[in-house]
Amino acid sequence: MYRQHFALKHYPFQRTPHTDELFESEAQGEACARIRHLLDLRGIGLLTGEAGCGKTTVCRRVAADLNTGLFRICYVSLSTGSVLDTYNVIAAELGLPAFTGRAAAYRAIRAEVSRMVAESKQLPVLIFDEAHHLRNEILEELRLLTNYRMDAEKRLCMLLVGLTELRRRLAMSAHESLSQRIVVRCHLGGLHREEVSVYLEHRLQLAGARAPLFEAGAVEAVALASNGIPRRIDRIAHHALLAAAGDQAHCVDIQHVEAASREVGP
Repeated sequence: MYRQHFALKHYPFQRTPHTDELFESEAQGEACARIRHLLDLRGIGLLTGEAGCGKTTVCRRVAADLNTGLFRICYVSLSTGSVLDTYNVIAAELGLPAFTGRAAAYRAIRAEVSRMVAESKQLPVLIFDEAHHLRNEILEELRLLTNYRMDAEKRLCMLLVGLTELRRRLAMSAHESLSQRIVVRCHLGGLHREEVSVYLEHRLQLAGARAPLFEAGAVEAVALASNGIPRRIDRIAHHALLAAAGDQAHCVDIQHVEAASREVGP
């Protein structure tokens, strides 16, 4: 492959960087700031964007900076099951056993959340990945789960993370009650043209590159072909480096990026 050709320690665009190595774009920095504000407000937040735009990166960066004694991060990745399935995933994240009944699961989760806040002084933070797949009845249950009307203290923080269509769904009248409870909203776009250049250089330096490997025209071509979406940048850059190594070239040029774009597809 191209590692030996370009004297790289690893494949720069196929390895998930450690948290302290993540590249932070202007938009991602703003998203991180909004989510931190959400944690202060203790409410429901919404993070949306195209596939591969960096939503998971934002969540990883914020979670890595939190004091684990004060916050309990719970990732809920099951998004296509029933209400009971969702409750059982939440229960497992909170260290509770599985339940066979929806009402019992609901009561147990609420009780455990109250206990954590009152006794452990720890705020549970539920992060729902791929939330655009959640059924309507689950979205309603999540609203009820955060509805502590007996006192003024907000005991649960929740972040819904999903594709752009999630914004449109929550704007529908059927979800008006939930939408009104959302206190922080953020939509991620792609990297700016200048950021694409810095992003490529950042990932290559992490892999041990000692000199720029993309010509200026190639960087421009990557930016245009990817629309600035980091995951698509990674795929195009990987295949462009393959093409350059196949030609025994010292740098990636426009033709290599064009070949990579055709390989990756739309």
